Amino acid sequence: MAKENQYLIGVFTAHAKGFGFVAVEGMEEDIFIGEEDVRGAMHQDTVRVLLKPGQEGKRREGVVESIVARGTTKLVGLYQKSKNFGFVIPDNGRYTRDIFIPKEASKGAMDGHKVVVALKDYGTREKSPEGEILEILGHISDPGTDVLSIVKGYDLPVEFSEKVMNQAERVPEAISEGDRNGRMDLRETPMVTIDGEDAKDLDDAVSLRLEGENYVLGVHIADVANYVQERSALDREALKRGTSVYLVDRVIPMLPRRLSNGICSLNAGEDRLALSCIMTIDPKGNVIDHVIAETVIRVDRRMTYTSVQKILDGDEEEQRVYESFVPMFFHMQKLALLLRKKRRGRGSIDFDFPETKVLLDEKGHPVEIRPYDRNGATRMIEDFMLIANETVAEDFFWQELPFVYRTHDHPDPDRMRKLSTFIHNFGYTIRGKGAEVHPMELQKLLDRLMGTPEETLISRLTLRSMKQARYTVDCTGHFGLAAQYYCHFTSPIRRYPDLQIHRIIKDALRGRLGEEKLLHYQDILPEVAKQSGELERRAAEAERETIRLKKAEYMAERIGEEYEGVISGVTPFGLYVELPNTVEGLVRASSLQDDYFEYNESTYEMVGVHTGKTWRLGQTVRIRVAAADRLARTIDFEMAESQEG
Repeated sequence: MAKENQYLIGVFTAHAKGFGFVAVEGMEEDIFIGEEDVRGAMHQDTVRVLLKPGQEGKRREGVVESIVARGTTKLVGLYQKSKNFGFVIPDNGRYTRDIFIPKEASKGAMDGHKVVVALKDYGTREKSPEGEILEILGHISDPGTDVLSIVKGYDLPVEFSEKVMNQAERVPEAISEGDRNGRMDLRETPMVTIDGEDAKDLDDAVSLRLEGENYVLGVHIADVANYVQERSALDREALKRGTSVYLVDRVIPMLPRRLSNGICSLNAGEDRLALSCIMTIDPKGNVIDHVIAETVIRVDRRMTYTSVQKILDGDEEEQRVYESFVPMFFHMQKLALLLRKKRRGRGSIDFDFPETKVLLDEKGHPVEIRPYDRNGATRMIEDFMLIANETVAEDFFWQELPFVYRTHDHPDPDRMRKLSTFIHNFGYTIRGKGAEVHPMELQKLLDRLMGTPEETLISRLTLRSMKQARYTVDCTGHFGLAAQYYCHFTSPIRRYPDLQIHRIIKDALRGRLGEEKLLHYQDILPEVAKQSGELERRAAEAERETIRLKKAEYMAERIGEEYEGVISGVTPFGLYVELPNTVEGLVRASSLQDDYFEYNESTYEMVGVHTGKTWRLGQTVRIRVAAADRLARTIDFEMAESQEG
């Protein structure tokens, strides 16, 4: 265990208020660094820390003794011009100091421009950091500049290099007779794609037929690995990106659109190469047999979730249009319910939080924000993809081949204990064996919460108490799905791990996994898993950030308007309130009227010192929009009137 007067090396995470934390490998808890002890360290710097004498039971504190390596060389921010120089205010609030820009390093930037700045000097306590402008993104009020600033801030690669594009151009537009050789021919098998209305990269198709009392489900995935060869320019670029990024106004694809919307998209009526997982499933939802094969397919119809849902809901017009497929859709519905029941029976946890759908006008302004509608057809496809992912993972686990799994560790016992203590206040309990909790216990809790005022709140806290799913080379199981074996097989157009395991599957099917190839995969897969995980988190943060931006922009036009919402978070500095359209804002503690309110950490409540009035999680309140800041991406509410706490 680390002792005081000991030097440690770690990565500094800054907070907008000036203090920060240092994460040291091997230490469970980060070291707190007070504002006066930061000593010029900036967000993401690798620093040498001296631990302060510790107090038993308290978070360890330290002092930054020196900066080992700078973590940031470029920043995105707002340029403010003075007569002979300028300053850049960083977009990321964790960078608390403005960057001084000498006139000759301004590249002609004007007041109000969003810019990318290279740091040339990191400054001292007395002297500002200094930089030069690399790129002008546009004026803050220009359409698209706001999202582009986030793209650049997260260093997301947008353009494909000429080499990559040339390689993509050489990919054929149609498959040849030679491509079909040695593949299972499924072109006569009725199958459909089911996606959202605006989807263009259709990488999964499904087929279903009955065999006695069993279902034969085919999940057919675009054979992207056939066109993206390992170590090619396309492959290196895909690995560098890791994933496609879905922002509110644009998609940044992992592969050039020539592939993702062309030969790798399972367009109806076109012959396409696929990797198929064909599963025989009994009436109890067990996969009793399966085949994984390289196939050639031809999709019959391109369906949408909306259309399939209409058919399942009995819409006669829709049923007439797709008459020959209607029986298959009803069998699919039955199978999906069967698979879901089986999954829930073993304890799979189903967090059903509404995702946000942001509708923009042609200038990029948000005109509507609402929960994204997940209907029965959406869930049905999710169920089919889950069972295919499990089946493939189990198959390759027992073959004892190098592979990339999607794993989800058991929750941290301390976090579970805290959650257990908190929900006890609401009359709920989680049974566990010592500190171990079975996922079924958490699913039972979510079931009991359904329809209660505290449902969203406790569900969120439960989710936060769990660990993040990861890509690993060891198959340690997926806690959230209560699955022993799980991988990502179904989206090779937009996720690199899927593309990587497609290569391994194809090599295994063709008998090409000799000792040299096995050693090669053993060598590269740990880094592929690690890098893919990091890039997945970067993409998720950028996606969240663009949604926060558009929510702030949307609410900025609604200052003074009143809404009903639910208290979704309670902190020492205020109450978070979520509206039915998924927008969340902060009611600052300082704005609460009628009393002085204190935060009760154990019950997540704000309690009035004199009146005993209480604001608690899950409580319905009426708020007024007080302020919204697009730059900081924050929204402030205030209580609309004196309300019962």
